[in-house]
Amino acid sequence: MRSFAEWRKQKAARGRDRNEKALIVWGGWDGHQPKEVADIFRGILIAEGFEVEVSDTLEAFSDVEKLKGLDLIVPVWTMGRIDQQLVNNVSEAVQSGVGLAGCHGGMCDAFRENVDWQFMTGGNWVAHPGGDGVEYVVEIRNSSSPLTAGLNDFTVRSEQYYLHVDPAVEVLATTRFPTAPGPHSTNKAVDMPVAWTKRWGAGRVYYNSLGHQANIVNMPPVKEMMRRGMLWCAEGKSAASSSGYTQTAAYSGMGDNQL
Repeated sequence: MRSFAEWRKQKAARGRDRNEKALIVWGGWDGHQPKEVADIFRGILIAEGFEVEVSDTLEAFSDVEKLKGLDLIVPVWTMGRIDQQLVNNVSEAVQSGVGLAGCHGGMCDAFRENVDWQFMTGGNWVAHPGGDGVEYVVEIRNSSSPLTAGLNDFTVRSEQYYLHVDPAVEVLATTRFPTAPGPHSTNKAVDMPVAWTKRWGAGRVYYNSLGHQANIVNMPPVKEMMRRGMLWCAEGKSAASSSGYTQTAAYSGMGDNQL
């Protein structure tokens, strides 16, 4: 299995004629410190040579051709409502090869009423038993993916997300439930995905359920997981081009996806 450093080195050896472009869009519930989290992600991407645009309005998703010119979209928006056309625009961009990466409620609790968003991102938050401050272990899955190479299990004290998860995702890390007691405790113990990847057309999707607030995102293992996930997603467009991938059937939404 290649290390992540080797994967990046091989990418650099191929060369590139432009800086990669990323869009970070933050907002929604202030309790998740979206601005502070967006600033962390901006710093990571700038250090990797990206041109980064940061916006605090969902109207940043209004120009589909501009979105398709990006390499990466990073939503940091919790418990919002979104116009369906904006979701369609993001979906079309990702299907064309633009990466989509995010964490915690900022991506998989962004728009609870929109199932198209949930279909694209691979899951949706439903509970965090015990609230903030639950101590639990994040277990890194053995995988051929460079996204997990060299990473070790670690303990975090934060919200432990229970999610409804797309069975098509590739799980990179898990956490054991139940930890905090509740009505779910009478079920058998389960390994809940913490981080995963998914494909959406030619695009790559990465999600990490950690990141309740900026201090959690700034934890070295969490920050490294997000760095790797964002970089991997941003490679989707060039990877699809070099492999000759052709989209045969674009997905334009369910039509009855939200109230």
